Amino acid sequence: MNIWQFYTTKEIKPAGWLRRQLEIQAQGLSGNLHKIWPDIRDSKWVGGNREGWERVPYWLDGFVPLAYLLEDDDMIATVKKYIDAIVSQQQSDGWICPCKNSKRSTYDTWALQLICKTLTVYYDCSGDERIPEVIYRAMQNYYVLLKSGKIKLFGWAKYRWFETFISLNFLYARYKEEWITDLAKILRKQGYDYNDAVKFWKIPTHAWTFHTHIVNIAMMLKSEAVSHELLGDNYTDNAEKLRTVLDRYNGTAFEGFTGDEVLSGLDPARGTELCSIVEQMFSYEHLFAVTGDNKWADRLEVLAFNALPATLSEDMWTHQYVQMVNQIACQRTIIPAPFSTNGPEAHLFGLEPNFGCCTANFNQGWPKFAVSAFMHKDNTIINSVMLPSVLTDNGITIKLETEYPFKNKMHYSIESDKDFDFVIRIPSFAENLKVNGESAEVKDLAFAVKQGKTEIDIEFSATPFFKERPHGLSALQMGSLLFSVPIKYEKKMHEYTRFGVERKFPYCDYQFIPQTDFNYAFAGTEFEVKYNEIGAYPFSQEKPPVTIEAKMQQIDWGLKFPYKTVCRKTPKSTTPISEVTEIKLQPYGCSRLRMTAMPVLGKK
Repeated sequence: MNIWQFYTTKEIKPAGWLRRQLEIQAQGLSGNLHKIWPDIRDSKWVGGNREGWERVPYWLDGFVPLAYLLEDDDMIATVKKYIDAIVSQQQSDGWICPCKNSKRSTYDTWALQLICKTLTVYYDCSGDERIPEVIYRAMQNYYVLLKSGKIKLFGWAKYRWFETFISLNFLYARYKEEWITDLAKILRKQGYDYNDAVKFWKIPTHAWTFHTHIVNIAMMLKSEAVSHELLGDNYTDNAEKLRTVLDRYNGTAFEGFTGDEVLSGLDPARGTELCSIVEQMFSYEHLFAVTGDNKWADRLEVLAFNALPATLSEDMWTHQYVQMVNQIACQRTIIPAPFSTNGPEAHLFGLEPNFGCCTANFNQGWPKFAVSAFMHKDNTIINSVMLPSVLTDNGITIKLETEYPFKNKMHYSIESDKDFDFVIRIPSFAENLKVNGESAEVKDLAFAVKQGKTEIDIEFSATPFFKERPHGLSALQMGSLLFSVPIKYEKKMHEYTRFGVERKFPYCDYQFIPQTDFNYAFAGTEFEVKYNEIGAYPFSQEKPPVTIEAKMQQIDWGLKFPYKTVCRKTPKSTTPISEVTEIKLQPYGCSRLRMTAMPVLGKK
């Protein structure tokens, strides 16, 4: 297959609202975890006594590209401090994890898979020439231990075996040695085949299992894409087959799946774990790169522009463990919680609500998405996602100025000292496409760019439409943005210490207590779109960049028994109990409390 290659943070720099979003992340939790969170600050990975498994590798996986995208000297110094500590403790046989030799057989090597994947990210950003050998020795040691039977895949490593292929592909491109392909085959043989799990995805059991765990599944979607070449297999688009089943039985309006923590059916008031959002984004980035199929980029946009910002506070100092499509409150619930295997605080905004994996892992979402804006192969560059960015590549500079996805106008300024082919991926929803003021067909645009300066203006429109959801509900979408009824809320702050972890402003826990009604239904199909300036917080609930005014009526929706802060899956009645009123809907990603999937009154 003719695979698109990713650029690195050396070639791509964010601009416009995207740079602001990354700056907010750096000023928030992601950029400060190493100062405030014991599992990063005092981790065994850097000589401390706290968690020595997935949390430091998870955090670095996002913190590293964030630091280099922003060219922040202090952050880059922190990156190097952590990488130096990790590299310095690599043992003579190549083992790199903070685990005693006697404990290797019981150490879940998911952490090894993850740290080597993260080291590839660091190498791409830094060019640190130590890193290929560090990964080589770690993976060769993994091969020896697995082949000899001294260790085997179990637990998370067994269900995430394909994650190793990020570093194996990195190695094979450099060394082309037979043991790398042998290790690939061992991993597949010992790893879990998710095709065997499909029957368990159709009826949620709400029992915790690895093969229905939402984060495992989100990672798995890229498994064939990243592994088939090294394994010598033909690519079959197995991800589409599995995604279709997942969507049919567990899908959400934002192109993700319910999972709190396991697959949870089609109730829009069930949760979706934040880790699964960023991992599904990463899967879709690779699926587009490997296949060039625009469906993966379309789905990536919906996830990134809706699900990711919605589950983070505007200042990105707090996050949820799970978000809900219809989320009318974020308040501690009674036990048992309204989730499959999560506790009653999982949907609060905080430092580590429910469990700390998302605290470390969520920060890969925006930086890796930013790096996916442009890709290349041979003499062709593609703008795969229309993000405001500047690309610099061997005498070629492409500057994209845009407020997409909030407005559908793009201006490309290109300076080049050579000829090249430039492709602009046009989203599938685009209508009335114009290129430099002239009408064009809606499809990918290809330009033969000549040496010198080139200016390209792209504009298209998007029509609001109802996206049909299960149980007679619909969600309003325009372009890649979902729109929700925003619910105003009061924030109740809670500062405390638990298990030696302090929560204090601004990284304490918050309950969001609703102050306005949620029980609405669509009462018409005519909409008025209004565009606003992008403010200091691009995904602001108070100042959203775009809104849609819709006619709506209140209905008797009701609450899910026995909870006082969770709405029913479907309304008790769709008989209107109010006059028609104009409601200003706003992007899902701007709405921390919201109703998104609602009935359309009068619809047959």
